Amino acid sequence: MTTTSAPTPAATPSRSRRIIAISLAIIAALVVAFFVFANLYADFLWYDQLGFQSVLVTQWVARVVMFAVGFLGMAVPVWLAIQLAYRLRPVYARLSSQLDRYQEVVEPLRRLAMWGIPVFFGFFAGFAASAQWETTWLWANGVQTTITDPEFHLDTGFYMFAMPFYSALVGFVSAVLLVCLLVTALVSYLYGSVRIGQRELRISKAARIQLAVIAGLYLLVQAASLWLDRYKTLVEPGDRITGPGYTGVNAIIPGQTILAIVAVIVAILFFVTAIIGRWRYPLIATALLVISAIVLGIGYPWIVNTFQVQPNRFALEQEYYQRNVDMTHEAYGVDGLEKQDFQAATDAEEGQLREDAATTAQIRIMDPAIISPTVRQLEQFRGYYQFADPLDVDRYDIDGVSQDTVVSVRELDLAELGAAADWQNSAVVYTHGYGLVAAKGNDRTGDGDPVFLERGIPATGFLSDQEDFQPRVYFGEYSPTYSIVGAPEGSEPVELDYPSGGDGAGEVKTTFEGDGGPSIGSVFNRLIYALKFQAEQILFSDYVNEDSQILYDRDPLQRVQKVAPYLTLDSDPYPSVVDGRIVWIIDGYTLSANYPYSSTVSLASAISDSSNPAPRFALDDINYIRNSVKATVDAYDGSVTLYAWDEEDPVLQSWQKVYPSTVEPISEMSAELISHVRYPTDLFKVQRTVLGVYHVDDARSFYQSDNRWQTPNDPQADSQLQPPYYLTMQMPGQDSPTYSMFTSFIPSSTGGNARNVLMGYLAVDSNAGNEAGKKAPDYGKLRMLEIDADTTVPGPGQVQNTFNADPLVSSQINLLKQGQSDVLNGNLLTLPVGGGLLYVQPVFVQSSGATKLPTLQKVLVSFGNDIAFEDTLNEALDALFGGDSGANAGDDDVEPTPGPTPEPTDPAEPEVPSDEYQAALEDAQQAMLDRDAALKAGDLTAFAEADDRLTAAVEKLIALGIQE
Repeated sequence: MTTTSAPTPAATPSRSRRIIAISLAIIAALVVAFFVFANLYADFLWYDQLGFQSVLVTQWVARVVMFAVGFLGMAVPVWLAIQLAYRLRPVYARLSSQLDRYQEVVEPLRRLAMWGIPVFFGFFAGFAASAQWETTWLWANGVQTTITDPEFHLDTGFYMFAMPFYSALVGFVSAVLLVCLLVTALVSYLYGSVRIGQRELRISKAARIQLAVIAGLYLLVQAASLWLDRYKTLVEPGDRITGPGYTGVNAIIPGQTILAIVAVIVAILFFVTAIIGRWRYPLIATALLVISAIVLGIGYPWIVNTFQVQPNRFALEQEYYQRNVDMTHEAYGVDGLEKQDFQAATDAEEGQLREDAATTAQIRIMDPAIISPTVRQLEQFRGYYQFADPLDVDRYDIDGVSQDTVVSVRELDLAELGAAADWQNSAVVYTHGYGLVAAKGNDRTGDGDPVFLERGIPATGFLSDQEDFQPRVYFGEYSPTYSIVGAPEGSEPVELDYPSGGDGAGEVKTTFEGDGGPSIGSVFNRLIYALKFQAEQILFSDYVNEDSQILYDRDPLQRVQKVAPYLTLDSDPYPSVVDGRIVWIIDGYTLSANYPYSSTVSLASAISDSSNPAPRFALDDINYIRNSVKATVDAYDGSVTLYAWDEEDPVLQSWQKVYPSTVEPISEMSAELISHVRYPTDLFKVQRTVLGVYHVDDARSFYQSDNRWQTPNDPQADSQLQPPYYLTMQMPGQDSPTYSMFTSFIPSSTGGNARNVLMGYLAVDSNAGNEAGKKAPDYGKLRMLEIDADTTVPGPGQVQNTFNADPLVSSQINLLKQGQSDVLNGNLLTLPVGGGLLYVQPVFVQSSGATKLPTLQKVLVSFGNDIAFEDTLNEALDALFGGDSGANAGDDDVEPTPGPTPEPTDPAEPEVPSDEYQAALEDAQQAMLDRDAALKAGDLTAFAEADDRLTAAVEKLIALGIQE
């Protein structure tokens, strides 16, 4: 007799292991939850300190509500569909062996699936709905406008606020019904309500009712979608215009109407089937609906377009082209454009600028895109300071006279601290920049440097002379990621204010006294921000005290975007001194892509140019824009103020209902702030893009497309558009000069080989006035000069080519390039003066070495086919206009430091024989021509020989200049 031991039972997890596993899971969940809470709480502290906590709370509430609506809107119908299909299954249905096996697999998971499937789809629907909260809130708070569309005569607010919501709602309900239909069919098949076999389909009464009702509801929703599609045609781009033309109005829209009605009829047939049980009629009707959709949606429009519209396009489409022109003008705010035929003078005569003396006095010769290195070298003082590149432009009233200026804030550059950039220095010591630099835009020193009106450390100038001027910059475009500031009264300051002493060896310290960030005086708040910035020093450092604040998210654009998420912000914020404080002024836009009959513009493409090459936007294709908000950010305490600049904008009005009490009325703007507000750059770029096509007013001109324009390329960056420029000038028809922004147009060309002659000149009045709470009457007035076709006025590219090719200019440029020097061409400005168009371009020289210090050495001017090239703008204008232009430029009293350029000699007492100088100049010119010809021919030997002759001629010219 043998015995065998019983098999050892499989080991089961001990109770302690289960407890440990559960405990670890709970701890992990708590840690994750705390990190999520820490992030949300830090956000709340930031918004609360700024006084915009309602913005964050509104977003939280809206997202939670929309998630709940989406979750329940999907999960509940799907759960009901599954429950009904299961509970109404036939009890004694004869199932196939295959279905029996399916049920054996499914049955153990049935209860989990009946709850899990609705929850699964519910989560997806909840997140999708949460992302649509802005669409829903705009619909709920949308306002009416005073403009109706020309086809359905509905308020344009319907298209901008209601239609996107209805479209999203129809899409959501369609998705819910489709999922319900699928799960009903699946459960019904698994449990025998639907049986397929022996070429026969059997459906139980309960399943038939459920499937037919869901299908009928789905078709009703599709009918609503087809009806809504009629209105969508008004915002959909077509061949030539946005919105329906003759084919759309007479074929597509009627076809969609018919299809919507047919879909309702088919839905009714499905409901009838739920009662009488006959599937034949709704199925036949569904097939007819599909055929009708093909015929009415594709076939009939093709016939109308091919046999009616194309042979008679303008006669049939004229009305719709006019709709597009009118609505586009309205949507982009160019309907008030004032046009003037301009027969430009091209001959320069003595005294021709006498009537434009006020304009010539403010011509900017200090290019903000070039002189940033000069300002940095002259005003940086320490490596840890930096200036923006390019600089900004502004204007100030000095002794009753408006002065155009080039400005920049002196900000920190912690990257230059090198090894000294430890936590204490980066977060506690180096906390802020200091001062604003302002220079005249229309003047220069004898050495070619800017003439500063405000400069230095400590700050000196007309701005810092104001009472209670605050020069410290805690919030700027280059501020550190975060700084910890503030201390109890009487504490020794630790923040570096500015270097001092005769050799800059000393340091002045300060303590931040404003309310600029959340308090981190409590241990809990320290822990929150130590987690947020992954910096344990915040929790343990002795420099953090009960009065400490943490400043972060300090970029002005970022701060405004967070408190006004519905705005698209201008890419060029600029600093100004307003009431003794340095503030950043930012333009905010409200956009829409749903304005009826308005053509679409790519926002990124429209504002991309040599000054702003690669912008990105969440909403890029737009057909409506308004500069609805002016925002300011205080550079000292970071406070953000939003002002309703366009109180009539319906989009802003709707968002003000979503975020009440966050935008101040324009009446709250001070007179000094108003005086620094300007017409925004990006809006003007969008408008010039639109006006390239839509400067015409009538449908015939639009249809013929014989007068389309485009913005010329920047002569200094040929593959990118020329940016618009701010100048104080007087347009023909204006009573006096005013701060303006301008651009020019050349003929449009699809091949990129546009004829570079001026066709149009556009300027906008950018002066908002100086009266508190009130815009100047002409602010935003668009004025266009349409240049007479019989007069050839060279465009910027042609003028630049003339400058570069002129032998005298080339020889003098070569002189400027001698040694280790580079020549930089400044912005090419175009001004309507002297009855024509004057071009002005400053020329800078800088070292080709590591240290850059561009200085203004020459000024190029052109009028018609005449050019001049002199040391100052005033001299250049006089030389261009017969020896006396009749007006003075801003640099009329400048005596330039003598450079390598030969000075003209007195004919009565010549020190250098004029024939010898002229001969050397002619030799240089001929050598340049020979060298260029040899290079094009590929003859390197001839090229080298001509280059040697050029060098010898230039050296002789230099020697003659020295002798003189």
